Amino acid sequence: MEIGIVIFGAGRWGVHLVRNFLNHPQSQVIAVVDPSPKQLQAIQERLQLDRDIMLIESWKEALELPGITAVAIATPASTHYEIISAALKKGYHVFSEKPLTLEHSESVALCKLAEQQQRQLFVDHTYLFNPVVQTGKTIVTEGRLGELRYGYATRTHIEPVRPDVDALWDLAIHDICILNAWLQETPVEVQANGIVWLPQQPPQSDLVMAKLTYPSGFQAFLHLCWLNPDKQRRLGVVGNQGTLIFDEMSAEQPLVIQHGHLEYLGDRWKAVDVSREVLTVEKAEPLAQVCNEFLNCIHQNTTSQISSGWVGAKLVGILCALNDSLQQGGKTIKCDQS
Repeated sequence: MEIGIVIFGAGRWGVHLVRNFLNHPQSQVIAVVDPSPKQLQAIQERLQLDRDIMLIESWKEALELPGITAVAIATPASTHYEIISAALKKGYHVFSEKPLTLEHSESVALCKLAEQQQRQLFVDHTYLFNPVVQTGKTIVTEGRLGELRYGYATRTHIEPVRPDVDALWDLAIHDICILNAWLQETPVEVQANGIVWLPQQPPQSDLVMAKLTYPSGFQAFLHLCWLNPDKQRRLGVVGNQGTLIFDEMSAEQPLVIQHGHLEYLGDRWKAVDVSREVLTVEKAEPLAQVCNEFLNCIHQNTTSQISSGWVGAKLVGILCALNDSLQQGGKTIKCDQS
């Protein structure tokens, strides 16, 4: 049975959602919604949308269309709570872009509302469906790195610069999501410092340096910037037997283990057993896997074990703690564990 779905947002990511739901045999795209007529025209022309697919500027009007089973939200994060809440109250399953909301309390409220309505609330944390990330999780959980020591991630580019959120909210969620999945735990406290260069109102941090501390004592350090021409998407987890590296900019070798450890030989420490292992990873479009998971959750009416609303709410809680630290000059902030 096909699931009638309406996609809210015809921007950069909304286009990809429309394409994937159009191509999935279990879904039927009923409408695309965006307040910009230009965006709607552009997506219609780019994807050659069938004339039966409605193009609507008002999200409230779209929620009244017949035949809807689910909605997909790819609008600015500041609009998520109102739209998702309204959709759940109408009895629709909801697919939301990340972050789920900009307030932890609102994310928790949406999760509880979804449970009350017996509807699925699913968050598009695409990296969790990336075969590279899934393979990396297996490497870490199998103990192939030895005793874990620390982690690091760099996520930089020269644009886009978002007007609705700063570099922290725009970029950090990706690496935190991956680290949480690999470590199978979530931070208990965080720190963040930022620098503002662009004259935006309100001021937004263009560079953020953050630290996450996990229950095990593992610490991860994040470098986030959207004003750096040196585009990087690189994350590492270091153990006493080697380092697992996910380099998204390396198309041919995105996941490697840099083996090696130190031994005290003679009168000094020396690196031994140093080698580079390129890991084989299957090819698949992560977003296609995301959409498939959402539709399967609807068919089975079961909560996703990978990227449920509660997973999204936990990540929002971590971001809120980081934001509090940022606003307080780098003060250590405890993460809400609810």
